[in-house]
Amino acid sequence: MNVWFVASEGVPLVKTGGLADVIGALPKALGGRGIEVTVVLPKYGSIPDAYLEDAAFKGYYYITMGWRREYCGLYEVMADGVRFLLIDNEFYFRRESPYGYGDDAERFVFFSFAAVEAMLREETLPDVVHCHDWQTGLVPFLLRTRYAYEPAVQRVRTVFTIHNLQYQGVFSRELLQDLLSVGDDAFTGDSLEFYGAASCMKAGLRFADKLTTVSPSYALEIQTAEYGEKLDGVLRQRAGDLVGILNGIDTQSYDSMTDSALHVRYRDSLAKKRQNKPALQRELGLAEDANAPLIGVVSRMVGQKGFDLILDSLPALMDEGAQLAVLGSGDPHFEHLLGEAIRRYPGQLAVWFGFNEGLARRIYASSDMFLMPSRFEPCGLSQLISLRYRTVPIVRETGGLKDTVEPFNEFAGTGTGFTFGPASAHDLIFTVRRALRFYREEPEAWKRIVNNGAKRDYGWGSSAKQYELLYRELVK
Repeated sequence: MNVWFVASEGVPLVKTGGLADVIGALPKALGGRGIEVTVVLPKYGSIPDAYLEDAAFKGYYYITMGWRREYCGLYEVMADGVRFLLIDNEFYFRRESPYGYGDDAERFVFFSFAAVEAMLREETLPDVVHCHDWQTGLVPFLLRTRYAYEPAVQRVRTVFTIHNLQYQGVFSRELLQDLLSVGDDAFTGDSLEFYGAASCMKAGLRFADKLTTVSPSYALEIQTAEYGEKLDGVLRQRAGDLVGILNGIDTQSYDSMTDSALHVRYRDSLAKKRQNKPALQRELGLAEDANAPLIGVVSRMVGQKGFDLILDSLPALMDEGAQLAVLGSGDPHFEHLLGEAIRRYPGQLAVWFGFNEGLARRIYASSDMFLMPSRFEPCGLSQLISLRYRTVPIVRETGGLKDTVEPFNEFAGTGTGFTFGPASAHDLIFTVRRALRFYREEPEAWKRIVNNGAKRDYGWGSSAKQYELLYRELVK
């Protein structure tokens, strides 16, 4: 079986978030099941030269968008055993970061056209085109409208995965009408129209053959008004074609026994794991105290991730004698408040603004607990990584967090972490205090929690099998 992934980022070439980790790891897992995967990405200027040195130039063509006629080069790269096709246009993609520009609509309409044209230039068309998030939502639309006359295209099936419904690629109807060269019939309620504008996410939801999202609970949540981001009606209509498949992590990369970023490598020894804590405390300027419970946070600093709850809970957490190590960036409001809090709690609170892969791994490995109070979470990878590094997660019961972290039951001895329901600082503090009690007063119970988490499988094997079954059902 031949499957194409079309996405806006992917490890190891370019990463801004969890989407890239999925695009980097899932093709390898599918390859192990006999599925040949090609990943189509923009050829960003930020892709390291080391990956481009052996890139094979496959040719060029031109893309017409309204009155525009744009050059498109095509390069082939092998990375981590996966075939990548890179869409080259320096005007659109040779920029400092992948997203956040005023012409993002034009850039990703171009990318969608270019990906379809690249497919048509292959000797063998893919059996399935698997698109990811709003940046590629127009690909299923183009295959079922503009390119529907191509006889070979008619047998190509499409899957569209929602990684985060909040980001939808909503633009003016007039702009997308110009870029796509389509008439008014493309902007009806059962097509691209979205409250007077146009939505690229909705294009994927309407025109793909099958829909997936990244956890079973999130698949149910997004069919409600609370989590559906005004697309819950569309998702309820397509509920029969929607499935939630949990993300995994690359367990070879995230391995505490081989991770070169760690100060001390370990497997199942809590004593060895805890040798990482004083080294991280020194690195971040925290008080070097082996007995102080260290709570890690690696996240975008936005409301979705519950940073308002963290800030509201900070005085109580500091009064408990806990330390907090935070890595991330995002909303300037949260960054400012955290900057002020550092001065109030020297030695207890450390914040690294930005992203540092090595430091992130050291926080996962060195912390005693990992905090994720997300207001919603499609899947989440950080809680899986923390469990992989024998760090106990404290999470809110939503989406993939609910599906991957089992609350500890002290009577049965089951569970892998601590969870709370309402999105309130009160419930967060109560749950952290409960975790601290077991950490400080019941070391055997704490060891049981850690060991429970160590027994779980966080790789892609099970999820890759579910995707394979989905693909084969479509092709059949």
